[in-house]
Amino acid sequence: MTPYSVHGMPTIHFTDGSQLAVANIYCIGRNYAAHAAELGNTLEPEPVVFLKPTSALLHEGSAITLPDYSNDVHHEAELVLAIGLGGKHIARDAAMNHVAGYALGLDLTARDLQTQAKNKGLPWAVAKGFDGSACLSHFIVPALLPEPQAARFSLQVNGQIRQVGDCSLMIHDLPAIIAYLSSRFTLQPGDLIYTGTPAGVAAIQAGDVLELALEDVLKARFEVA
Repeated sequence: MTPYSVHGMPTIHFTDGSQLAVANIYCIGRNYAAHAAELGNTLEPEPVVFLKPTSALLHEGSAITLPDYSNDVHHEAELVLAIGLGGKHIARDAAMNHVAGYALGLDLTARDLQTQAKNKGLPWAVAKGFDGSACLSHFIVPALLPEPQAARFSLQVNGQIRQVGDCSLMIHDLPAIIAYLSSRFTLQPGDLIYTGTPAGVAAIQAGDVLELALEDVLKARFEVA
């Protein structure tokens, strides 16, 4: 059992010392126009949603292990929300009241497997949900990020900037994402939402060091085994 597990359930930790058991992991795809363009994807009128199993979680301090069945695993840096108050059909103007905190994450993607699946019209689960594919920093409480929709975050790989995210450029903003998800699913305390990645995704290799930063309030570091 890891320090991020309570009674066998995966748990997220906050910088103030509190913790929350994880329920579901929702991910939003194609939420930045430049990223959709770099992969040749069309933009959709509604959020593109997929899920990862909780076994995909990898907390800061653990090494990233690349799956042996992929030769092209990409990093996708993202702002991550934790839901503290669940609900169904949450109104947009009340959506942010349901957020317990913010983190930075990496939606690791076996791009070769995803491309094969997309070409065949098959699901992406194996490409997106492998063990360790949902890297996650500690969470901060909302008071430390009072304007999350204006937040900026970045990813460096081996000291070089790879991705810069500006949350104001999201196609579907944070309240819209929460309202939409709650219209299709009943959100629960402990649900995590990966909110989409900006342009600049690229392959990672053994020995790489990935460093995430959210404004001046949160940093996280991952090494690839």
